[in-house]
Formats: sequence, C-alpha cells, structure tokens
Amino acid sequence: MTDATGWGGEPAPEGVRLQKVLAAAGVASRRVSEQYIAEGRVEVNGEIVTELGRRIDPETDLVAVDGVAVQLDPAKRYYMLNKPRGVVSSMRDEQGRPDLTRFTDGLEERVFNVGRLDAETSGLLLLTNDGDLAHVLAHPSFGVSKTYIAKVTGRVTPQVIQQLKNGIELDDGPIKADKARILQQQGDDRHSMVELTLHSGRNRIVRRMLDAVGHPVVDLVRRSFGPLNLGTLRSGQMRELTKEERGQLLTISRAAEADREGGES
Repeated sequence: MTDATGWGGEPAPEGVRLQKVLAAAGVASRRVSEQYIAEGRVEVNGEIVTELGRRIDPETDLVAVDGVAVQLDPAKRYYMLNKPRGVVSSMRDEQGRPDLTRFTDGLEERVFNVGRLDAETSGLLLLTNDGDLAHVLAHPSFGVSKTYIAKVTGRVTPQVIQQLKNGIELDDGPIKADKARILQQQGDDRHSMVELTLHSGRNRIVRRMLDAVGHPVVDLVRRSFGPLNLGTLRSGQMRELTKEERGQLLTISRAAEADREGGES
C-alpha cells in the first residue's frame, strides 16, 4: 500500500530520472540516453554522471552532453531570421515603418530580438524568449563575434584590410576587426566586397569603420552571429534553430555566466 510519501511511508524520491529528462529534451531515446550516461558523456552542473538512477530537477539543474548544453525548458524558443533591408529591428516601430512583427505575429509565444541590425542592413537576427541567453549574446563584454559581408565603394587594398585589423579611431573610441579580408574586386574598381568579423555591439559600427578608411558601404549583410550562420536561408525567411544550434548557444551562455560569477567571487 502506498501513501503520499511513497511505499511503506518512505519519502518519495525527488526529481526526475536523468535519462527521462534527456529523452524529453529530444537528445535521444531513453535507452540511448542511458548509454550516454553509462559512457560518461553526460554532465549535471558540471560533473559527469554515470549512475542511471540519478534524478535531477529540470528547472534548476544544468545538463550537458558531450560538453554541449541541453535546453530542458520546452517553453524556450529560438528562431533565426534573415532580416530584409528596410525592416527595423523592433517589435513595434513608433514611426510606422516595417518592423519584426510581420515575422512574429504567427508565433504562439512572444519573442524579442537579440541585438539589432539597422534598417538598411540585412541578414542574421536571432529572436527568442530566453532572456538570460539574450543578455549574454547581446552584451559586447561577452565577446560574441559577428561576421558581415559589405559591398563598398572603391578598390580596397591589403593595406586597408591591415588598417582595419590594426585598429582605427572613431568618435566613440578605438575599434579593430577581429578578422578582415577582401572577397572580390569589381573589374572597374568602382566597388569591392569585403568580409569583417568583430564582436563590438556599437551602433552602425561596420559602416562607420569602412567609412573611416575611405570605403563607404553600399550594401551590408550579417552572415553569422556566434555559432549561427545564415546558410541558405533566404531574405525574409525565418526558421527555428536546430537542436545542435541551440546547444551551441546555450554552451556559450553558460560559459560566459560561469566566467562572470568566477570573476565576482
């Protein structure tokens, strides 16, 4: 006979079995999840777990498989949008310009954009309802890199590329690209295609950098954001992130939070 506390008056075990949690999170079937645990591939709160009877609290415990974080909250959503030119990075534009609601109105959950792209810049924009992750990814101190492809006026030389990597002085302070390279020169020297990677979150930073070295931007696209890449996603299209992409973002977020807490202690 059982009561509210369990068999024979013994307290009922707390939490949910780890393999059940992994299966519910879409990592693998329960049987395969048990294999992962037995092989030492699963961590709970930074410690490897090999006991199949381990129970956890999905709301508070942090789980990773093969070093990649697992999102246990089914209510969290993550979307990649290829934002077109002419759309402002806002959920409601007071001036009545086209905004992000045209892409999010059909979603069941309320999401918001992580960082911004100016209206005339197209490309990768992350939308989510995960506030903790959004804070880490948007804050420049955490160093999440972004890669842009810019069509600029004039013929860009290797010396200009080196200048961008060495650093230049802008009105709001110095800035340098983490990486920079020439992708293509037009035959008539009127335009060049360049790729820049940087982790700054400053307003219109790529346009201002290229302006400062004498090559104003004609067209600008953000191709990647941290581990995310636009790939073949067409302008105006949106999709949910894959399980692997979610894991990569969560891994970055947790590592940044751990570094921050370590610095405060």
